[in-house]
Amino acid sequence: MLKALSAALIAVALAVPGSTVASAQTKSSAAPMIVLETTKGDVTIRLRPDLAPNHVARIEQLAREKFYDGVPFHRVIAGFMAQTGDPTGTGEGGSKYPDLKAEFSKESFRRGSVGMARTSDPDSANSQFFICFAPAPWLDGQYTIVGEVTAGMDVVDKLKKGQGGGGAVQGPDKVKAVRIADAPR
Repeated sequence: MLKALSAALIAVALAVPGSTVASAQTKSSAAPMIVLETTKGDVTIRLRPDLAPNHVARIEQLAREKFYDGVPFHRVIAGFMAQTGDPTGTGEGGSKYPDLKAEFSKESFRRGSVGMARTSDPDSANSQFFICFAPAPWLDGQYTIVGEVTAGMDVVDKLKKGQGGGGAVQGPDKVKAVRIADAPR
């Protein structure tokens, strides 16, 4: 019975255009993972170097350097997104590294998508990123997608929301630490 089920699943996977068992395993199990340890709990994110290799490399580098430790969720807009990655908490800060060239994809922003924040210049993403509470199709092809939440969206939903249209948060929740999954604490 188990053999028949396994064979059926493999057949279905191979029948989907562009799908192979190897590619399915690569996308899910071999993709780098980070864990945001927040004041509300943990959020696990599968990074997508297949979509944005330079942006993913930057996030991993900053995580290793402990850049994100103690950084607030400075902008949280109910029904849209929660933004972090600015050590100044103003929305204007970034890392010491140069801004990154956009890596837009055909992937859609949906609940749990993680994207890089930027100014009106498409090539201005640096360290700030956001997690979508809901689908945001107006961002598709305009912002770089770097990952997706695989566990902890309930935690993201609990983050303190900002007031007004800009979403600035008074007394915000924080990222206590970001660690690369399977890396020592």
